[in-house]
Amino acid sequence: MKELSSSITIICLTLLLFVACGQRPKVAEVGKLAPDFTLVDRKGKTWNLAELKGQVVFVNFWATWCLPCIKEMPSMQKLYSSMPANKFKMLAILNNDKPAVADTVVAKQKYTFPILIDLENKAGKAYGLTGVPETYIIDKQGVLREKFLGPVQWDSPGVRQMLMKYIAQR
Repeated sequence: MKELSSSITIICLTLLLFVACGQRPKVAEVGKLAPDFTLVDRKGKTWNLAELKGQVVFVNFWATWCLPCIKEMPSMQKLYSSMPANKFKMLAILNNDKPAVADTVVAKQKYTFPILIDLENKAGKAYGLTGVPETYIIDKQGVLREKFLGPVQWDSPGVRQMLMKYIAQR
């Protein structure tokens, strides 16, 4: 009986080691192609990241229950309004939240950038989302260039300069 118990323990430890040392799921990495996604916004428009090549894309994961997310959104709107629409896209992806609540927040604050819904968290998983807010800047070739964890003052001169650098690249 003792031998059987020892054998089972060894098998379990071997399986645990195999699972723990297995490959991690692929997630977004700065300097590599950004994971593609297709999501629908609250107005019914379908957005596919791959179709936005040739433009700089700002992808922000957020939630209405996240106070830092709510605090950074006015600066996101100012940035969005000041950037060239034919060279820059801003996509705010609602994460782990109710779309109807987001609609209320967006309407009250008069935000005009697209709010995408990721009910199954497919984009969040592909980007290795660890929390909200998280923001990713993707260049015109579809390469992830910047990753920001936490809130940012998006309408600051430094952010605009960074984005314009990516917009100016060929």
